[in-house]
Amino acid sequence: MNNVIRFVAARCVPVTALMLMGALTACSTLPPPEGRSVTHAIPVELTRDTSLGRLIAPAMEAHPGESGIYQLRQPLDAFSARWLLAAAAEHTLDIQYYIWNDDVTGTMLYKAMLDAADRDVRVRLLLDDINTAGRDEKIAALDAHPYIEVRLFNPFLVRSPRLVGYITDFHRANRRMHNKSFTVDNQATVIGGRNIADEYFGASEAVSFADLDVVAVGPVVQDVSADFDRYWASASSWPASRVLASVGPQGLERFQQEVNAAVDSPETLKYRQSITESPLGQALEQSEVDLIWAPTTLVSDDPAKGLGLAKDDGLLTDGLQRVIGYPQQSVYLVSPYFVPVERGTRLFSEMEQRGVEVTILTNALEATDVAAVHVGYAKRRRELLEAGVQLFELKRRGPGMEGIRDAAGPLGSSGVSLHAKTFAVDGEKLFVGSFNFDPRSTELNTELGFVIDSPELAEMLAEVFNTDVIEHAYEVKLDDNGDMYWLERTPQGVLRYDQEPNSSLFRRGAVSFISLLPIEWLL
Repeated sequence: MNNVIRFVAARCVPVTALMLMGALTACSTLPPPEGRSVTHAIPVELTRDTSLGRLIAPAMEAHPGESGIYQLRQPLDAFSARWLLAAAAEHTLDIQYYIWNDDVTGTMLYKAMLDAADRDVRVRLLLDDINTAGRDEKIAALDAHPYIEVRLFNPFLVRSPRLVGYITDFHRANRRMHNKSFTVDNQATVIGGRNIADEYFGASEAVSFADLDVVAVGPVVQDVSADFDRYWASASSWPASRVLASVGPQGLERFQQEVNAAVDSPETLKYRQSITESPLGQALEQSEVDLIWAPTTLVSDDPAKGLGLAKDDGLLTDGLQRVIGYPQQSVYLVSPYFVPVERGTRLFSEMEQRGVEVTILTNALEATDVAAVHVGYAKRRRELLEAGVQLFELKRRGPGMEGIRDAAGPLGSSGVSLHAKTFAVDGEKLFVGSFNFDPRSTELNTELGFVIDSPELAEMLAEVFNTDVIEHAYEVKLDDNGDMYWLERTPQGVLRYDQEPNSSLFRRGAVSFISLLPIEWLL
């Protein structure tokens, strides 16, 4: 249900609501931003003597100008990285997220922030306001801690119902901060596709996302910190204290008691045990974390995009083209919400005409958590296939994948639903970040990611296509008559489907109906 609400809120405001906009724009506006506190990332020179700084320094000296990268494919590793880094913080925690849920993993990270703040670590938390409904008191409680400041990106003045905020301020409210970063002492950072919620970290029995993050150390961390500073100071970032009612010290004390009780619950204790047994946790215990060192470039949207004011040269897409250039040999692309529209379809078709092999993995209709987005992909699918693009669609659950937490699928998760955003170019460069190949990422939401100049990492993604993807995805093809079909490779042989596999007539009908609506620009 939450995913449906997010889609309605962020992607397809009802047409009737849009018609009412003009009648309701007389509502109050946000208070002026003047008078906000002014803070900056702590200079890296002042954190070199921290535990993290001393641990990283020898390797950095051996790899001047390069950043150390560790891929977080496994969901338990991805949570362990954040949990352990927060525990190691001595000066600052700078945290930026699109979604933060009040579940097991979200509450554990509340605890990590509160514990850090109690150690006099300065915590700056920047949340997009899209998913904060019903959490105002908790956010205000965090903000009440003297060492924690919370800001909300493009906040809703009308806290409930949120739809009123969309109707009265659609141009701003339809633009969201999709960035994800978790930076400690300006020494180490985690960026990638995961939000803070159980389904991203192997803590949900009901649903799981296959995703990808990286831990980075080295010079690119300072770039992330500088980027966080400009988002923190942007015209879209409002102090929570200006938007939410104060709960005072008593509210903070109640919240801390609730968090402590939740963290000591049997469910949370079971998950805490599982993360200590994760591959990353064991590697850290044995001091055997192998980093891949490579030149790494941060690409990020100008936060002015949140108000529709960013110039073309301030967009992530422009930065990607500057850093990567034009592919010459191959592109392997993973995108859960792949909506290439006319421009992207033409771009991939032209690549194929130049002899560039393009291979794409996205969600099958049975696996996507937002069926309407599948429409934007499906309507371009035939044209891509005719151009020679190779298409794979991740299955919801492959053979022998009964255990959500333990099964290994593409990018290290169960493959229940794809959420990773990554691509490799010419076997030389790898992108990892929050950017989806859809109009919303391109035109509306702000995004962030790394371009890593590493043949080793780029080839790893190619190998994922040659192994995991072949096993856990359908391949979409055209027959001699131009009809589309899907191939599924199983231990019993290859199965063929002549319509969207394992999808109900109702679901296929809903997709067909949505395809008639002029909403591609919102997807």
